[in-house]
Amino acid sequence: MQITDSTVTKRIEEWLTPVFDEETKAEILKLKETYTENLTESFYKDLEFGTGGMRGIMGVGTNRINKYTLGKSTQGLSNYLIKQFPDEQPKAVIAYDCRNNSDTLAQTVANVFSANGIKVYLFSSLRPTPELSFAVKELGCHCGIVLTASHNPPEYNGYKVYWQDGGQLVPPQDGEIIAEINSLNYADIKFDAHQDIIEKIDKEIDDIFIKNSVKNGSFIATQQAKDNTTIVFTSLHGTSITAVPETLEKAGYKNVHIVKEQEKPDGNFPTVVSPNPEEPEALAMALELADKVNADIVIGTDPDCDRLGIAVRNSQGELQLLSGNQTMIVMTWFLLKYYKEKKGIKGNEFVASTIVSTPMLKDLAIAYGVEYKEVLTGFKWIAKLIKDFPKQHFIGGGEESFGYMVGDFVRDKDAVTSTLLACEIVAYTNSQGSSFYEELLKLYKEHGLYKESLVSLVKKGIEGAEEIKQTLIDLRNNPPTHFNNEKIVLIEDYQTSIAKNIKDHTEEIIDMPKSNVLIFYTEGGSKIAARPSGTEPKIKFYISVQESLSTISDFDTIYEQLDAKIEQIKKDLQLT
Repeated sequence: MQITDSTVTKRIEEWLTPVFDEETKAEILKLKETYTENLTESFYKDLEFGTGGMRGIMGVGTNRINKYTLGKSTQGLSNYLIKQFPDEQPKAVIAYDCRNNSDTLAQTVANVFSANGIKVYLFSSLRPTPELSFAVKELGCHCGIVLTASHNPPEYNGYKVYWQDGGQLVPPQDGEIIAEINSLNYADIKFDAHQDIIEKIDKEIDDIFIKNSVKNGSFIATQQAKDNTTIVFTSLHGTSITAVPETLEKAGYKNVHIVKEQEKPDGNFPTVVSPNPEEPEALAMALELADKVNADIVIGTDPDCDRLGIAVRNSQGELQLLSGNQTMIVMTWFLLKYYKEKKGIKGNEFVASTIVSTPMLKDLAIAYGVEYKEVLTGFKWIAKLIKDFPKQHFIGGGEESFGYMVGDFVRDKDAVTSTLLACEIVAYTNSQGSSFYEELLKLYKEHGLYKESLVSLVKKGIEGAEEIKQTLIDLRNNPPTHFNNEKIVLIEDYQTSIAKNIKDHTEEIIDMPKSNVLIFYTEGGSKIAARPSGTEPKIKFYISVQESLSTISDFDTIYEQLDAKIEQIKKDLQLT
């Protein structure tokens, strides 16, 4: 393939100047000699901040994660911090996960911060993302960075930025920082570290974080109930091994079986195709162990320990994997039940979720007299609610992609505390003659049976990005009129901020930041959302259908009917 794009050519030439080190230039020349497609992919655009920060494939180039793209982002962030806090020395805390090169990239970030006179607290080894969020507030830092690519394949890494409140960047800081970054040249990066203002941190923060996780994740399960609960846990080669076992032990859980083959942190994730707890295959080893030890619950976390997947015993005593929506529903129910019975609902509480998650959470909140708030996809928006409504009490919240946050001591999804919460629910419900699963069925009977399905289509590279873009354009310009033979009655377009009522031809303004999301609602109560992923080369379709459930004995029959509805909607979208 010939390199014809002038922008790509110009960027490649820039990266062959003395600004860049010999190793980088050698790698570019190696790619250039073969005119591989990878060379164009590496330079055709700049990496952008999405819903979860900056994430991409590691390698040379403007569209890759490397010391220069991270260095430029850190230099821009440093400039912004110095402008925002002129009368004090800004402080930053940095953590990293198990991924290949995370430790060296974290050191690069620390070096750039220190070269700009910013005090740095650097974790001495890998730590969970929620601990980084906690550390920002605990250490009184102005920002925090975690080097992670969450559940992406091994060739990826990433960079998430947290602000003073412990939450990820949101407007206006994100736009202002991006503008600062974009104003820089690579020659502007200061790499010469001031080692005297880089301080390694370790167990002193771990102890405080785990103590707070135990405090916030422990509720009404008795010690006897905990003793009777058997847990299987897998870290999927990730960072959770540094915090989850100790948290469960300090909370009183003794029967915890760890999947040994997946216990050691390893950025190549050798035992799984994908280290993603959303994927059933990722928990296969844990499920096998659980059958051997007759476990009550199986829990697996992603590499940076902010999301969890669980399996619990169903009505037939078999282990069943739950969706992120199902886990979120039961967790929220349990917290609401606890607050109502032990603390009392005072009228200033709220729970939160995202626009692509199950509508059932809203029904549940209303039933308990608690306000439900809905935000765009991404936990940064849930954390922002806590900052925006300081007089209200955040009980908990989650999203369909297996993330949950208990209270506000951490300002991001937190698989450490949520793992403990899940075990508390199992221990308590079992001790009451029920179970995690049985309570889910009861909630379906009370609030309606909801079933969700996610279809993610991978579209890699330049052509893939264009295909994703065009799909959303086509849906906007030629919206469907029916799904599953049900008329569409409402279309929400978060890019134009307009909700269009098809029945009466009226329009309302959507009071949220603009985002490339379309949501269709049908007369039968179905909800279909489409959006590009903010962190992966994917377009995602979220399908939610519902039906009333008069008796629990009808569950299997109604569930099959909902499956048929979902399959028809997929056909209507030409996804099958």
